[in-house]
Amino acid sequence: MQLSKNKKYQSLFFFILSIYIIFNGGNSNIAIQINFILISLLFLHCLKDKNYYLHFKIFCSKNKISIFFFISFILFLVFQIVPLPIEYLKLFSHVKYEYISKLSSNGLYSSISLSPSNSIFQIFNFISLLILIFILKMIFYTDRHKNRLFLFLSFAGFISAFFGIIIYLIGSPDFLIFKNTYYPNSATGFFVNRTVFAIFLLFCLIASLEFLKNLDESKYKKKNNSFFLKIYIRLFIIFITIGIITSFSRIGNFLLLFTALAYLIYEFFYSKSNNKSFRNIILLIIFFDIIILGFYFGSSELFNRFLFLKEDISEISSTEVNLSRFQIAKFALDQLYHFKFFGYGAGSFETMFQIMFENLDNRYANHAHSDIIEFIGEFGFIGFALLVISLSNFIFKKTTYHFTNLVIFSFLIILLFFDFSLHIPLIQIFFIIFLTINRRIIQ
Repeated sequence: MQLSKNKKYQSLFFFILSIYIIFNGGNSNIAIQINFILISLLFLHCLKDKNYYLHFKIFCSKNKISIFFFISFILFLVFQIVPLPIEYLKLFSHVKYEYISKLSSNGLYSSISLSPSNSIFQIFNFISLLILIFILKMIFYTDRHKNRLFLFLSFAGFISAFFGIIIYLIGSPDFLIFKNTYYPNSATGFFVNRTVFAIFLLFCLIASLEFLKNLDESKYKKKNNSFFLKIYIRLFIIFITIGIITSFSRIGNFLLLFTALAYLIYEFFYSKSNNKSFRNIILLIIFFDIIILGFYFGSSELFNRFLFLKEDISEISSTEVNLSRFQIAKFALDQLYHFKFFGYGAGSFETMFQIMFENLDNRYANHAHSDIIEFIGEFGFIGFALLVISLSNFIFKKTTYHFTNLVIFSFLIILLFFDFSLHIPLIQIFFIIFLTINRRIIQ
């Protein structure tokens, strides 16, 4: 069977997305560089097709302001890594100027960014996100294409959940390149962090639910494999749900229950279709959620896993050397005053933390555990404003959204304030995917 042109290009996109999924969500400088090269090559390959190129031109013409501000944001990140004369650096980053002065450095130039090497790779990552939007608008332009993407995400979630559950049940040993000993009592799949694993599966769960909802209206309805396809997707949903539960990520499990209840309320009170089968799937998710946690893992875990702020707040008054997540976020917030306009550089939080706490174990220094505070600190208010203007103009410019994106926006708000998952390239990609393909321009 010969693949159509769209399927060939979409298969290449799925291959690149699979690399992100397998290699810890692209959360390394090497992975960011490889993915940047692959997605750039796919973009250039798409431009060779006349129809795709036309889609690209139309999209750019309708979103000039958003693209302009996003490119301005990228140029601002480039400015952060440009070596500046030391006397000028004092104007843009007096903290780094004082730090360099204490080192008695003989260098005449230095950048605003505290970690220029990490900032360079973050620039590559943000360029990749812009290219990703272009590709999505070029090759996923019909409901059939969108369903194909949802089907792939459902299958990818199933594979990742199945792998994570198996590794968890045998004691979470390290396996090949996959490091599982960081969370010996949690399922993490192909990821190092259990929360990132849970958030990834939540997106796959939404893709699975949307595919089931669209199945009766798509071309699959006319095919004999529709019955078996529904069975497969329901099986995928079961494994994805169990994967989220066994991650024991508090914020992941909270968002799982939130998602199920949101879909249930929408189906009962707002949906125009009377899809009883779909409602039963939502009830099944809630049933698995309660039964598995309540009887297998213990009834005490049923509510404790939702309290994702409990540990953070309870450790504020601790006299131990270790800092709680709340204290790390508060530290990042305090540093905004010193880096308020031009920031300390994309990907430089760990370096900034180590500078301020020279004798502290750096395993707590990777992220601020509050994405919005860390983003503002990295970009400064100038860079952050450019990014917000670009995204706001793209997302809210005369558009109408599916109910799904209301759930996605809820994810975004919660993660921005209470987690660092939005600093993981794969999670950024999933937000871009859902906010892009469910976007409809109001004429």
